[in-house]
Amino acid sequence: MDYKSWIENVEGWASLYAFDILPDGTYSEIRLLAYNSQNFFMTHLPPGAPEFYPGIPYRSYFTDLNFESFVYKCASTHEPLYSYVNARGGWLKGLYLSITEPGTVSAQVAAELSQKENEMKTVYCLYVATFSPDVKSDNMAQRPAEVANAVMDISVKLHETQDFYQAMSAAAGEIMEFCGAERCTVLTVNMSNQRCCFINDKGIQQEFLDGFAAEMGCTPFELAMHWEEDLAMSDCLLLSDLEVIKERDPQWYKSLCLHGIRNIILYAVRCNNRLVGFIWAANYDTTRQMQIKETLELTAFMIAAVIANHQLVSRLEEKSTIDGLTQVSNRNAMNERVDGFTSGAVALPAVMGIIFADLNGLKTVNDDDGHDAGDRLLYRAASLLKIAFGDYEIYRAGGDEFVIFCPGIAEDKLERLAAELRALADSTPDISFALGVEYCTGEYEICRAMQNADGKMYKDKEEYYRLHPEKDRRRKSRG
Repeated sequence: MDYKSWIENVEGWASLYAFDILPDGTYSEIRLLAYNSQNFFMTHLPPGAPEFYPGIPYRSYFTDLNFESFVYKCASTHEPLYSYVNARGGWLKGLYLSITEPGTVSAQVAAELSQKENEMKTVYCLYVATFSPDVKSDNMAQRPAEVANAVMDISVKLHETQDFYQAMSAAAGEIMEFCGAERCTVLTVNMSNQRCCFINDKGIQQEFLDGFAAEMGCTPFELAMHWEEDLAMSDCLLLSDLEVIKERDPQWYKSLCLHGIRNIILYAVRCNNRLVGFIWAANYDTTRQMQIKETLELTAFMIAAVIANHQLVSRLEEKSTIDGLTQVSNRNAMNERVDGFTSGAVALPAVMGIIFADLNGLKTVNDDDGHDAGDRLLYRAASLLKIAFGDYEIYRAGGDEFVIFCPGIAEDKLERLAAELRALADSTPDISFALGVEYCTGEYEICRAMQNADGKMYKDKEEYYRLHPEKDRRRKSRG
């Protein structure tokens, strides 16, 4: 049979597969018989891919367990199947059709197959797909009632509260119940800062995530990247056992066995094809794989939007309170802190250490070497502040001026840390600070205390420029 000529008549990204149903009811591996010229994936194989021939094992090119599961189910049950998944860099809408061997008469072949109960049977599946870089809502809506109801229940949990972590926790619990799983987690992944958060029905479980990653000898973000590799460009893994994990990721397999995991669901959560998290479930009801897959396809889409929105808001909040150059808190954050003290919204600490630190000589560097050099100097100066006062609140108040709040600090420790900062600066050739140190206890006003620290800092700066008049560009600019 000339499969190639036959499949060229099919519109869309078409490919034809076959496998054998063995006498004991098991299946052979899937074979690729043909594909049409519209099939982008097969006509754009990477260099070094094996040369195609009719009947080449499908895994010679790809290993997508979900796709294989659909092919097996469709051809063995003669039931057409539909999928809409976020995989391979976009959205794939696929239709799986059970067919008889091309060129034969369907009724005759069906009759012959039914008579071969104890013999090997070859069955065929035609897969036709379309690809889009963007999701299409109409395609998402084509789901059975059971799936639609489950998705609605999860959606309600996602939007019952404005608290992001409570919403994720509630959704994880709902997913766990629907999947009949013993455990379920939503792992958020922030690609910009490489942070991950592990949320189950009990809330945030960061210690468990850290321990789980440590068992694999990696960080939580590296664990997430391991999972991304394990998906092998698919959208998910729905495994009834761990043999595939044993083959792809032995270290993860060992860890799963250690925790009593028998089977797993791993579903990638993507927004605009950018990874933002995973849905992870363990020891689930493997008899309901198809319903679970269809439900999680929609659920992952909704969760992706919630995670992406949370990450966007977090970035905006961070930008409003963090100085972009030095990565310490900015003036806006300092003002909010002071306003909280003065308004009584936040109780003043019983004791408070306040440091005003002004970077000497920044104007000279800006004038002589340019503002890029000045920015580098500010960055290094902030690094020294973090070394000495990293356990306390460091603010860039503006320009070359920093303010440090040290609530609850002992006076001798405050003086010691200030001396350490001076020593660090003395050991760095191009960095010098003018410091003003104020220690507050008992009845005190935060604004007056800050003024006192600021005044002491200016006296220290005047002394610095008295000793180094060549660096005082202020006089030249006033002259």
